[in-house]
Amino acid sequence: MTQILKINEADNVVVAIQAQQKGAQIEIDGKVITVLEDVPAGHKIAIKDLAEGENVVKYGFPIGHAKEAKKAGSWMNENNIKTNLAGLLEYEYHPKDVVLDIADEKRTFMGYRRSDGQVGIRNEVWIVPTVGCVNGIVNKIAERLRQETGCEGVDGIYAFPHNYGCSQLGDDHENTKKILRDMVHHPNAGAILVVGLGCENNQPDVFEQFCGNYRKDRVKFIVSQKIQGDEVEAGLAVARELYGLAKEDKRTEVPLSELRVGLKCGGSDGFSGITANPLLGVFSDYLVAQGGTTVLTEVPEMFGAETILMDRCASKELFDQTVSLINNFKDYFLSHGEPVGENPSPGNKAGGISTLEDKALGCTQKCGKSLVRGVMPYGERLEVKGLNLLSAPGNDLVASTALASCGCHMVLFTTGRGTPFGTYVPTMKVSTNSGLANNKPSWIDFNAGVIAEGEDMQAVARRFTDYIIRVASGEEVNNEKNGYHEIAIFKNGVTL
Repeated sequence: MTQILKINEADNVVVAIQAQQKGAQIEIDGKVITVLEDVPAGHKIAIKDLAEGENVVKYGFPIGHAKEAKKAGSWMNENNIKTNLAGLLEYEYHPKDVVLDIADEKRTFMGYRRSDGQVGIRNEVWIVPTVGCVNGIVNKIAERLRQETGCEGVDGIYAFPHNYGCSQLGDDHENTKKILRDMVHHPNAGAILVVGLGCENNQPDVFEQFCGNYRKDRVKFIVSQKIQGDEVEAGLAVARELYGLAKEDKRTEVPLSELRVGLKCGGSDGFSGITANPLLGVFSDYLVAQGGTTVLTEVPEMFGAETILMDRCASKELFDQTVSLINNFKDYFLSHGEPVGENPSPGNKAGGISTLEDKALGCTQKCGKSLVRGVMPYGERLEVKGLNLLSAPGNDLVASTALASCGCHMVLFTTGRGTPFGTYVPTMKVSTNSGLANNKPSWIDFNAGVIAEGEDMQAVARRFTDYIIRVASGEEVNNEKNGYHEIAIFKNGVTL
């Protein structure tokens, strides 16, 4: 296996693919460099003397600057690299001419055709509360229906409790309504029971109108305070009817162009930008070439690599929307007195990521090289096919929920540290290193770590694509096998 990796010819650091001990000698660019201290796998080693303030370059871009002069062979980490990020920036549009030579292979998957024209990859029954006060009710209805039916004929019966729907104002209230509305319209549900309380800010009758033209035969509303007697029994009676309809639905062959996939990373490490994220990028370009759709989010983790995305916008209008996407999130940070570069997390640093630019340049590789065709505010639903950008924070569950809510059928989630969670669509975990895949087989669905061990990227991508199509056709991922299904809604303002 390769000991070290220089990602880009312009780089002045290399990544230790395997841990390097003090005194080890590495050969790079015709020079032999002595490693000056123990360096863990995934971390960076300087391959030239760096002056104080000099940019540290990885992926061909600065990831920050040296806090102090460092010798070649030094371990470069968060203790001696400082971010270059600060405040708002002015941007210029320099459009790139992107041509991807990827054939349309006319592949298909087995999905569910819905009456509104959408396609789902699951046929589940969902119990959705308008407000956190009825969380106990929706949990009981879902549990009772699972016990009665054994989920026969459907892919699952789930409740999705949350904390909101009341005591919220302004954007927070609208965000809650939008995410719940998006769930009502999501094609992975064959039927949905919406349970309200009656006195909440998110009034059930107003929310029903907010949902617009929904599938009235498959989505029903009840208001607990208007029910005489046991609201669980009343809700269960409606849920039984909905289940009876959903279990009659059957999978049919669907073009791959109908597939919509969210792209997310969390618990990233120094291998993320070398293995799993580039693998998602290859898949993203492939799916876009088939006429399908991918969505990149976690805007704060674009900081430092945003110009790469801006220059790939298909129009000046999309460029302007992307500038707003970035600067609005920077304003959000600054309005709370927080620096825009307050990232990465302790786990990221332990894994070899030193600055937000380091993280962002790896993160943005998940969307490959395709042109950006759409830019969406938080809570809005997909309107165009191809690569889209979505406004949401970096938080794993909030961002994954936002990806599902914009209409993604599944979320591809790369991780170097590992995480078990799942949102309300299949949440496939892709490990950046083989150690994690071996240690957590009940979390990790696909191991991209083999790329660092020498396996060909295109061969891995083909296996990965085949696996994604199987999942779209019904094969469960680990969060589904484990029963982990959650939602989280973005909150910014006060709680009354």
